[in-house]
Amino acid sequence: MMSEPLALISVPMLAALEPAFQRGGLATARAWELTDDERARVRAIVHAGEFVLTPEFLGSLPALGLIACVSVGYDGVDVPWCRARGIEVTHAEGLNAEDVADHAIGLMLAAWRNLPALDRTVREGRWRQEERLNPQPSLGGRTLGVVGLGHIGAAVARRAEAMRLTVQWWGPREKEAPWPRAASVLELAKACDILVVAARAEPSNRGLISAEVIEAVGPKGLIVNVARGSLIDEEALVAALKDGRLWRAALDVFAQEPTPPERWADVPGAVLAPHTGGSSSEAIPLMVEQAIDNVRRFLAGKALASPVAA
Repeated sequence: MMSEPLALISVPMLAALEPAFQRGGLATARAWELTDDERARVRAIVHAGEFVLTPEFLGSLPALGLIACVSVGYDGVDVPWCRARGIEVTHAEGLNAEDVADHAIGLMLAAWRNLPALDRTVREGRWRQEERLNPQPSLGGRTLGVVGLGHIGAAVARRAEAMRLTVQWWGPREKEAPWPRAASVLELAKACDILVVAARAEPSNRGLISAEVIEAVGPKGLIVNVARGSLIDEEALVAALKDGRLWRAALDVFAQEPTPPERWADVPGAVLAPHTGGSSSEAIPLMVEQAIDNVRRFLAGKALASPVAA
């Protein structure tokens, strides 16, 4: 009798999703508790795309044929390496884009209007009526630049227009869009007051938001990142905030996650969130169900629902 195929939960962060896969009729195992018998039966991996899957680990799973990312991103998966070995890769394309865009706008507003500091002022009893007359810059008439005009970037751009912002964008590939495309990410940074990073992380764009780009956004500008920490030179960002060469930053993602709290202890103008942009009660079930559907389809020999584009 053929052994039952297994869907492998790749990281402890996803352990809470295991019952959903089991209810979906899939037998599961956990990568951090994997036995030799289970290793031979693993046909699919259920994965969060930001975590790296090494060739050594993947090569130790002789029956592996699918990596089903519950996340939109899949930057921890070497897709060409997998394809060369007949391993398919899927992801949750577009399912949480509206929620991530909401989060990006929330971060933008929190940083632009300095809301965390104002909250502390009230809670700590430092409210002074005369400080209400200290002017805060308005958003109206500012320029927002979007790096990466995929599902998330376009959703951010639509929201920004409704907030009286002028929108530009840049991405490595031309596409039809109602907003003008800058000649480069540097030119976009020079033109905008707020730079929102929403691009898909790839080896080719590591450190895309470089010290030069950060400098171009400038001492009156704001950078928001809801993509991946790898896209920003974090050392340069921290230095620019400390030196006043960048006004503010609002980050949901970091070079290391969880990011060390001491790294940000003395960094002014930073609003930080723990990589929760797409974690809504509506989006997560959709993303999990799509991953379950992809695993079922793979095991049944059917076309996958959301394969990573070639």
